[in-house]
Amino acid sequence: MPALNALTIDVEDWYHVCGLPGEPVVSAEAERVVPAVGRLLALLAGRGSRATFFLLGSVAQRHPDLAPAIAAAGHEIASHGWSHRLVTELSPEEFRTELRRTGELLERQTGRRPVGFRAPQWSLCRRRTPWAFPILRDEGYRYDSSLSPLPFVGDRRGPRGPFRIDTPAGHLVEVPPLVTRTPLGNLPTGGGWGFRFFPLGLIGATMAGLNRRGMPAVLYVHPREVDPEGPRLALPPLRSFVAYGPRSDAAPRLDALLERFAFTTLDQLVDRWDTV
Repeated sequence: MPALNALTIDVEDWYHVCGLPGEPVVSAEAERVVPAVGRLLALLAGRGSRATFFLLGSVAQRHPDLAPAIAAAGHEIASHGWSHRLVTELSPEEFRTELRRTGELLERQTGRRPVGFRAPQWSLCRRRTPWAFPILRDEGYRYDSSLSPLPFVGDRRGPRGPFRIDTPAGHLVEVPPLVTRTPLGNLPTGGGWGFRFFPLGLIGATMAGLNRRGMPAVLYVHPREVDPEGPRLALPPLRSFVAYGPRSDAAPRLDALLERFAFTTLDQLVDRWDTV
């Protein structure tokens, strides 16, 4: 049986950037998330692959046909929270409210409540937000994919493969995103700007190495990364690069990896890993 991996999509629009003083006001004509998601769905259909889509509740509310279309194509719908605020900026009560509001909306739209969660900008932390994990489990979530083994946005010494987090409400499976280990530290090859910046051969070799060790590789993209000519917020140069990366199209790289490796949804990976 081939090793299975996961492609995950954080469904947000081009103006969803963490840490800004308020969400930018954008007209309906300027939004681009729906056609970009459509391109990703077509890419996946062309390879017969399934993926996990982490939807922002606010995006699902604004585009009520989006989640049903994704689910109808056979993909998993998971939660990205409601507002795209960092979890570290939320109180436990606000976090629970966002989770519940998003979960209820996605269940109304698709008929299935999400069982997976990813925090905006990897902002869950076992040290700074230990209270978030029991809330996730208490609200019915089976897995989280928010703990990145990278400096600055995560724990650079954190595990690179799935692991279990025990909480008073039960256990969660944590599924970190792909990184490439080097003598200088882990590189963000699994998604975002790094996925388009580092050589495709390096990404493929990292995935193959994890698979040989029996671990899945978890890739992540945003719809804006298959829309390289789309608008961008006026940000300082370094912050703009971190948020948007180079003006290159992630789709050809995704297609090459979908052809080479086997992919499934995160909930299926968690089922497989959690029973071993």
